[in-house]
This record gives sequence, C-alpha cells and structure tokens, in this order.
Amino acid sequence: MRRFGSVQQKISCVFLTEVKEEQSRKRECQQFQVVATKHVNPIALESNIDCALATEKLDGTCCYVSIYKGQSYLWARLDRKPTKQADKRFKKHQYSHKSCKGFTWNVKEDFKTVPESWVPAHRVQHHNGQPVPDDHGHIPGWVPVEKDNKQYCWHSSVVDYDAGVALVLRPSAENEDLLEITMVPLADLLEQTLELIGTNVNGNPYGLGSKKQPVHVLVAHGSVHIRNPPPVDFQQLCSWFQDSQEGRVEGIVWHCNDGTLVKVRSFDI
Repeated sequence: MRRFGSVQQKISCVFLTEVKEEQSRKRECQQFQVVATKHVNPIALESNIDCALATEKLDGTCCYVSIYKGQSYLWARLDRKPTKQADKRFKKHQYSHKSCKGFTWNVKEDFKTVPESWVPAHRVQHHNGQPVPDDHGHIPGWVPVEKDNKQYCWHSSVVDYDAGVALVLRPSAENEDLLEITMVPLADLLEQTLELIGTNVNGNPYGLGSKKQPVHVLVAHGSVHIRNPPPVDFQQLCSWFQDSQEGRVEGIVWHCNDGTLVKVRSFDI
C-alpha cells in the first residue's frame, strides 16, 4: 500500500477561515462558527496545491498503528482536552478576540487527566517539558487499543493481535474503481494513520452492517482517491459538493508532494 501523509494533528483548511457570529452547525452550544472564505490558504499555495492528490475525507474516527509492548498495535485518537472551567475561559477569549492568540494555558491544571499509556501526537510542540495545546485548545494524542478496554470495543473488532492483522477496506489491486475488504499485516501499516468506519461510528454514514451484525473496517488515509476533482476554487468546489454525484462526500483532503495536508469539508463552504 502506498503511504500518504500521516494525520497526526488537525488539518488546515485549504481556504483561509473567519469567525462568524451565528449558531454553529456542528456544536449546539457554540454561538459562533468558523467558515471558509474564498481566499486560498497560503500554506496550500506554498505546497503547490494544484499538483496535490485529492482524496476522500472519511467520516469516522482517526486511528494510528505503532509499536506498543514490542509489537504492532492499533492506537485510538484521544485528544487531551481542557477542563470545563478552562474551556470557558478559552472560548470567552476566542469569542472576544476572534482568535486564540494571546491566551495562556497552564497545562498541568487546565487539562483533564489521560491514561498513563497516552502519548502526544507527532509534531506537538513542547514548552518546559509540557505539550502545547493547538489553536483549538486540544493536545492531539493517542492511546493503545487493548483487548479488555470496552471503550474501544469497535476498534478492537478490526484487529487480531495474536495473528498480527487488521481488517482493511482498500482499492482492489485488480481494479482501483472497486473497494475490497481484506486482512493486512499490522506491520505493513506501521506509522500510518487510518479511519475507523462502521456501524457504531459517527452514526454510520456509510450504512455498514446492522445492529445485530455490526461491521467495522479501517481505511488508510489517502487510499480512496477522488476521480476528476474540481479545481481549488471556492465557487467550483461549492457547486461540486452540491450538484455532483461524486461530491456526496464528507470532504476532500489534498496530499501535497511536500507532505503537507489541507482539507475542506462540505459544510465549510
């Protein structure tokens, strides 16, 4: 399997964004929302977005394969989040300043505890030995998926540590227009990020399985290509999402040649 950019942190929008004082379409308690403008993000331009590979943004939960206890293991995404009190201070600052810049965190006191096995994601900055929260007030990280942890039972259902394999949905080797479910050695997925999708993940937008017979699979990030993607133009992308059959997706993630990832979601524009 060809390897693409690893999703270790929040991916920047392909367009510059702005804060609007209106009810969030994603969070009921949030009285503002961040939306895309028509201006292409300089990060995307610097990374030569026009030559990037457009792939489908999947609607599931992010996972990671890395070594734990001496063997290849599946890790679940677990962002370290602030306490309610700290989050209120952060949201108040963000709302009044239209930015998170200038806000000061006390990581030891302001953030909820995480399991001892938790590790921060790659490229998380550190200051005085403590991880630095991102612009969303989170510290991206991972926790190993162990067999006896009921919280991650659906993650566990797609791996067999004794056999060292994972259940993966990927393009068929014989016909890339078709997808196949197959067993893949976990060792072949080392240091890759994948999306867990299925019956009990994010409301099952793909209609996989049923309550009596749940189905869950992993999909490597970047593996599902978008055929004939629209240009990186606000209006053309808006029309593509609204009017085309191919546009009925969660969003697009562009994998640039320098490793940079940028995205746009259908509800961003």
